[in-house]
Amino acid sequence: MTRFSLSARQWSRITKFFCLICFCLLLVASCSRSQQATTTSGAVNASTGDGRITIGTTLNPRTLDPADAYELQSLGLVYNMSDRLYTYEPGSTEVKPQLATALPKVSQDGLTYTIPLRQGVVFHDGTPFDAKAMAFSLERFIKNGGKPSFLLADVVALVKATSDYELTIQLKKPFAAFSSLLAFSGTCPVSPKAYEIGAEKFKPNIFIGTGPYKLARYGTDSLQFDVFDKYWGEKPANGGINLQILSSPANLYNSFRTGAVDVAYLSLEPDQIRSLEASAKKGDWQAITAQGSVVSYLVLNRNQKPLDKPEVRQAVASMINRPLMNQRVLLGQASPLYSMVPKTLEVSQPLFKDKYGDGNVDKAKQLLTSAGFSKEKPVKLQVWYPSSSPIRSLAAQLIKAYADKYMDGMLQFEVNVVDGATFYRGIAKSFYPTALLDWYPDFIDADNYIQPFLGCDKGSNAKGCEKGGSQTQGSFYYSETMNNLITEQRQEQNPQARKKIFADIQAQIATDVPYVPLWQNKDYVFARKGVSGVQLDPTQNLVYKGIKK
Repeated sequence: MTRFSLSARQWSRITKFFCLICFCLLLVASCSRSQQATTTSGAVNASTGDGRITIGTTLNPRTLDPADAYELQSLGLVYNMSDRLYTYEPGSTEVKPQLATALPKVSQDGLTYTIPLRQGVVFHDGTPFDAKAMAFSLERFIKNGGKPSFLLADVVALVKATSDYELTIQLKKPFAAFSSLLAFSGTCPVSPKAYEIGAEKFKPNIFIGTGPYKLARYGTDSLQFDVFDKYWGEKPANGGINLQILSSPANLYNSFRTGAVDVAYLSLEPDQIRSLEASAKKGDWQAITAQGSVVSYLVLNRNQKPLDKPEVRQAVASMINRPLMNQRVLLGQASPLYSMVPKTLEVSQPLFKDKYGDGNVDKAKQLLTSAGFSKEKPVKLQVWYPSSSPIRSLAAQLIKAYADKYMDGMLQFEVNVVDGATFYRGIAKSFYPTALLDWYPDFIDADNYIQPFLGCDKGSNAKGCEKGGSQTQGSFYYSETMNNLITEQRQEQNPQARKKIFADIQAQIATDVPYVPLWQNKDYVFARKGVSGVQLDPTQNLVYKGIKK
């Protein structure tokens, strides 16, 4: 993630260029009413009675092109400037129609989705929205080959406008979570007059969609969103948004405390969150929390001995102490997780708690003994994490310290760190016996916490997964039974029948233990007194349009 700040040398030259800067500021001010977004640098001042809200963050977007946006910092901005066919209510994981007027009509074979569309919608450039524009946008998402393009390319065979306001989508294979996938921020419509279809034909510095805000300014350390006066839906409660991108969590922390920003969201350190929470309890400002959708877990590589033995993997699961980890590492700012499916989803079942508990060292020792290990013949495992994650560094150290203290030498961990790029390249190449990872879902459905971790396109019981989700995640887990269960839940349109399949899947995960779920994050937003309407959607997006003061 790129950060922008003035160097010491640049500061020393400020006086030399004072006149030039004043002239540039005059030009910026004279252009501020333009409908076209401008690309500049420089701080956006906090709102001063004009109804605008100033939001502080450390996340710097790589692109605003929805066909290429795949990071939280980009998707959150796209989300607030766009509409999707379907969306989520804050606090709910159920999709509801947005630009669609109803949930899809699905054919009996699960391959054809017919979607009625809203009329009277226009893009920020005045172009009318219709089924052709929606089809164009989804085709562009697939064909331009951006980072998230696989999400639709893997499942969509054809998109077409079957009338002015009816969209028909043909799938390559049944996918029961498809409606949830259409709530992904990047699947929003964009103006056909402003964008084009073609490999790598992206426009990272503009955004022309149908949402409640239009992009007025895109700078290196600040963005400005103005209210779209022709928005079809409920108008924003504020007069616009000023987004200030700070260079560090410390700067974000201090900017909020001093009142330079109205709202602070992503990314503060745990000790800063704890400090701001304590002050919020005294009435200095507001702390808004929500159960997040990000999960953290320990991957166990079944292709590296002795993790090829299920008893060893089960022993690791038994030894892990989640409440202690939440207290010592996360300062209580997460929830212990006992399934790879987060508890925000109804189908989640805490089977790791039922089967292994927390810090169950007696069970861990019994499992290791049954597998032929002892104090004299201990299990020695390396646990790896990326250097960019101080949280995972602390988690790794805690796992090692807990084993050293309570496992009588039968289970020993060696902590290893490597730079982030090397770490993620090595995961899929079986470099690491165990590794600490987290998962940001693409869409809110249990499938997105199962198929990417356990699906395997090519593999065997002898070699493990050679190609597929579990190979890319580093567990190399292979199970023909699991593959069949994943296919079944993707084909099943009945929610209750699908819930039963997910129960079977989670039971097998708890027995085979290719991963050990650790914690589910909590999201924290801080707002000044007098600011209201601060909400998060299930995918961690701060919803701008409801904020007011």
